[in-house]
Amino acid sequence: MLGQLRRPKLLTSAARIAAESYRRERHLTALMGQSVLPRHGAAALRLLEMEAELDRQRRNSEEIYSPARHVSVLSALLGEVALIQAVAA
Repeated sequence: MLGQLRRPKLLTSAARIAAESYRRERHLTALMGQSVLPRHGAAALRLLEMEAELDRQRRNSEEIYSPARHVSVLSALLGEVALIQAVAA
């Protein structure tokens, strides 16, 4: 799933570093604006949708594009995938 994403190296490196300090309750709540968080799989799918929109904005050089938000969404996605893998192990 994540291996298919082709993003700039700086963006992915920043997201990996940020993912090391990922705290689901704090980060996911801020990104999704919900007090009740979805299950890991549902959260990962929603984060994928959000990331795709941010990447579209980046590629189109849209004024509303926020690199900081893009890093936040990617790092949350990496964090959710890590949690899914930990539960499955």
